[in-house]
Amino acid sequence: MSARFRALAALLAVLAFVPAGTAHAAPPDLSDQIAAAWRTDRIFVDPALRVGFPKAELDRIRTASAASGLPVYVALLPRTPSVRKIYFDMPTLLQARVGQPGLYVVWTVTDDYWSGSEELFRPAGLQGRDLTSVQLDDKQDNDLVKDRPAPKIVRTIQQAATAYDGRALPAIPASDLEEPYTPRRGLSTTDKEDRSVFVGMGVGGLIGFLLVLILVLRSRGKAARSTSKAKPKPGRTSAKQSLPAAEITLRSVRTQANRWISKADRTLKNLEKRRELTPLQLDQRDDARLRLDAARTLRKAEPDELLANAGALVLARQANQVASSNDLLRPCFFDPTHPSGTSTAAWSDDTEVPACRTCAQTVSRGETPYGFRVTPEAGLLGGARGAEPYWTLDAENPMVATGFGALSDDLAERVERVYGSVR
Repeated sequence: MSARFRALAALLAVLAFVPAGTAHAAPPDLSDQIAAAWRTDRIFVDPALRVGFPKAELDRIRTASAASGLPVYVALLPRTPSVRKIYFDMPTLLQARVGQPGLYVVWTVTDDYWSGSEELFRPAGLQGRDLTSVQLDDKQDNDLVKDRPAPKIVRTIQQAATAYDGRALPAIPASDLEEPYTPRRGLSTTDKEDRSVFVGMGVGGLIGFLLVLILVLRSRGKAARSTSKAKPKPGRTSAKQSLPAAEITLRSVRTQANRWISKADRTLKNLEKRRELTPLQLDQRDDARLRLDAARTLRKAEPDELLANAGALVLARQANQVASSNDLLRPCFFDPTHPSGTSTAAWSDDTEVPACRTCAQTVSRGETPYGFRVTPEAGLLGGARGAEPYWTLDAENPMVATGFGALSDDLAERVERVYGSVR
């Protein structure tokens, strides 16, 4: 019996040193999976995306990688909550696992909207241009389509090659560029008359490439009639109604929104490329991304809706402020297309709202600012055509409920709840 007992004890001792079976092993994290897959193929496509993924897209990326003259590592992932938290840092994490110089690109998708992060790592001692500076100099970088990954990834590879050895950037195929905006046909006679009196005025410099269309001032008699018919704001029924300095078209607001989205995207990318971001900069990056995603969501969901385009303008402008490490400024409550609300105005006896300097001065004179007006009949603003101040509309609309973010700084979150995530 003692011999059997000793044999059993020896067997148990041996089993104690046998490694646990693979069925109990913890799965490797995503970065380890990608790094392992890159040993055989430098383009990793997440299993959730492989079924039906266009082979032509992968072929274009492989061709551009081969022509670049430097190692290119690409990962294509769905934008899940866990990926969203770390994908800005994934190129650095992946390079640490691979340990090789080259271009590391991580691209994620939500529905049909692709976005990504990339980092160029050079061999020790090798100098060259910064990848971000090449991207900022590439004037068509923000005009690339984002409903498929190859155009932007291929362009990023070409930009990295330029940064690497100074070669010239090739031309972008027309099929990779977004179609320029063209006005809808079949305008009404009234729209044609209104459009004919607008003159494009570029507003450049530090505030970006903003385009506003200025309507010729109406005659005094017509302006007086508009003033007499204007609806006074709640709580200030005795106040006089100020006249509009200039009226705004849907097209001008949409143009401003597009330009601010492009500018915020460049500023955010510049922030993302910095090494060793501080905790404050990480918070600014995430805040700016949330606002920029919400702006894109509004533009995609309601491209011909005036409130949505104005909301996109405000959110993109704030995203640019945050990504630039500037103070976040709330919009002018009365008109979000005005400069930011750096002053306050007494909206009622117990409520003050952010306002631009012009609107604040108007309120101080006992008058109601003309305000941002919306009419369902056409894409133009004007009292003579039944337009109403936006704050009199349905409060279920996120822009109305928050005063475009002037009353509460949760416009981006409300947009995401109503319209969903960025598309």
